[in-house]
Amino acid sequence: MIGFQNGVNVFALGGLGEVGKNTYCIESERSLILLDAGVRFPEATLPGVDYVIPNYSYLKDNRSKIKALFITHGHEDHIGGIPFLIRSVYVPVIYAPRLAAALIRHKLDDARIKDPVKIIEYDSDSVIHIGDDFTVSFFRVTHSIPDSYGICVDTKEGRIIDSGDFKIDLTPVGPTFEISKLSKLGDEGVDLLLADSTNAEIEGYTPSETHVRKGVEEIFDKAPARIIVSTFSSNINRIQQVVEVAVEHNRKLCIIGRSMETVVGIARQYGIIKIPDGAIIKDDQIKNFRPSEICILCTGSQGERMAALSRIAKGEHKTVHIVPGDTIIFSSNPIPGNGALIDKLVNMLVKEGADVKQNGIAFSLHSSGHPSRQELRLMLRLAKPSYFMPAHGEYRMLKLHAELAQEIGIPKENTFICANGDMLQLRNHEVKNLGIHVPADDIYIDGTDLDGLSSSVINDREQLKDNGIVIVTLTVDAKHNKIVVPAAVHTKGFNTREDAHVVRHAQMHAQEAVEQVMVRRASFAEIKGAIKEALSHYIYRRTERNPMIVPIIMNAAEK
Repeated sequence: MIGFQNGVNVFALGGLGEVGKNTYCIESERSLILLDAGVRFPEATLPGVDYVIPNYSYLKDNRSKIKALFITHGHEDHIGGIPFLIRSVYVPVIYAPRLAAALIRHKLDDARIKDPVKIIEYDSDSVIHIGDDFTVSFFRVTHSIPDSYGICVDTKEGRIIDSGDFKIDLTPVGPTFEISKLSKLGDEGVDLLLADSTNAEIEGYTPSETHVRKGVEEIFDKAPARIIVSTFSSNINRIQQVVEVAVEHNRKLCIIGRSMETVVGIARQYGIIKIPDGAIIKDDQIKNFRPSEICILCTGSQGERMAALSRIAKGEHKTVHIVPGDTIIFSSNPIPGNGALIDKLVNMLVKEGADVKQNGIAFSLHSSGHPSRQELRLMLRLAKPSYFMPAHGEYRMLKLHAELAQEIGIPKENTFICANGDMLQLRNHEVKNLGIHVPADDIYIDGTDLDGLSSSVINDREQLKDNGIVIVTLTVDAKHNKIVVPAAVHTKGFNTREDAHVVRHAQMHAQEAVEQVMVRRASFAEIKGAIKEALSHYIYRRTERNPMIVPIIMNAAEK
C-alpha cells in the first residue's frame, strides 16, 4: 500500500494516454475527492469486452478518505464508471450538474444499484466545502452536451483547475462559456491546470456547433423521402438542432435506439430539448405518413453491430427497413478504429438504395466538442497556470499540448506529461512529480461482472480469434502410470491446406511427448506441459500460427 505523501497529491486513474475513462483524484492527508468516473469503450482488439474501467484498488485501500465525486458533464467517458465505482467503494456524495445528475440516476436504476446514492446538483454559482481540505467551485464551459463545467479546487497548498471537456464556442447552442469567470480565477492565481487535449493536433478553432445546422438544413430542403439521422445519443446539442430543423420542415420525429430514447426523454423532461408532443411518433406509426413527412433519429453512427442503424440496414429491426430514396445522415466523425465498421455499414445502406450523407467538404454535418490549438492557447492564457498537466487524451495529444504550453511561456520543467497512476504533489504552490505510481491498469468488464477480466483472459480471446484452438484428449491409468487411450487431436478455427496432415502428425508428436514424460511417474501437470511444448513448436514450424493448445487428461485408473 502506498503511503500518503505530504502536501496535496494529484493523479489520474484514467484519462491519460487514452480517450476515455476519465477519473482524476485530488488527495490531502485526510480527504480524497474524485473528478469524474468514466469508462472507455473497447477497441476491436478486445473481443467480448463491454467496458474498460480503471483499477480502483488505490481507492479501496484509502476508502476512509473518500469524501465526494464531482462530475464535469454527462458523457459516458465521465460518468459511465459510476456504477462500478460505487460497487467497489463507498462514495458519500456525488455532485453533478442537473442534466448529468438525471443521467446518473437513470444509470444507477438501470444497473439495479440497491443502496441509496446521494446525488446533489450544482450550478455555476455553487461553492462546496469538503471539510477544511478543499473548496470546490465551478465555471460553465461549452461542449457537445449542455450543463458542462470546469472545476476549481482550492486547497491549503494551492489552486487546481480541471477544464473538463470543452471548446470555446462563441456562438453556441445554449449558454456561453464563462470566460470572465475563468479569467478571474487566473488573475487570482492558478497553480496547476489539467486541460482537455483531445484535439491538440488540430490547428485553429473548432467550428461552432451552429455551423452544423446549415448543412443539416440543406439536406432537409432537398431530401425527397424519409430522412434518417444517426449521431451519438449523448450529443444533445446536435440532437436539439436536428429536432428543430425537422419540426420546421413539418416532419414527424421517430426516435429509435434505447440510449437515444433515454437521453432524449430526460432532456425533454428538463426542457433542454423541446419537441411538441404532436411531432413525435412511434416506429409502428411511420407507415401512416408519407415518406417526406418522416425523420428518424437513431443510434449507430459508428457502425456498431447492435445499434439501431445497423439493425435497420440489415433488415433486423421489427418495423423499420431501408427503402430506396431514404436519405441517411451520419452526423458524427469516425472514432479511431471504427472506420472499417462505418464503411461496411455505408456500403450496406447504399446497396439497399439509400442516399448516404457524411461529414465532409460537401456538407458540414459534425463539429467536435473539443478545443483545437487556438482554444487551448486561449485556455492557458486565461488560466495562467504556474504548472500544467495535459489531460483527456492519447500520449501524442498530451505531448503536443505540453509543447504548446511551453510555446506560450510555461517552463518545460513545469509541464508534466503523466501516465495513469503517476502522482504529482502540490505543496506551498509548487508542483513536482513524486516518481510514485499507484495501480492504474485497465480492468475489462464482460457483462456486469465487477471482478473484471485479467489481461491473460483477453490474450486468450485474441489468440482464439486469430489462431484457433487445438484440443488434445488422452486417457491414462494414473495408478499404473500407463497410457490407456492414445492422444487424439481436435481443432476449431484452425484450418490450413495441410490440415489433415498437420493434425495427424500433431497426434504423433503429442503421443511421443507423453510417452517420454511417463517413462517415470508423471503428474497431470507435467503431462499437459509436455503436450503443450511439443505441439506449440511443431504447429508453429509447420503453419506459423500459435493456436491455443488445451490438453484434457482423463484418469482411468484400475480398481
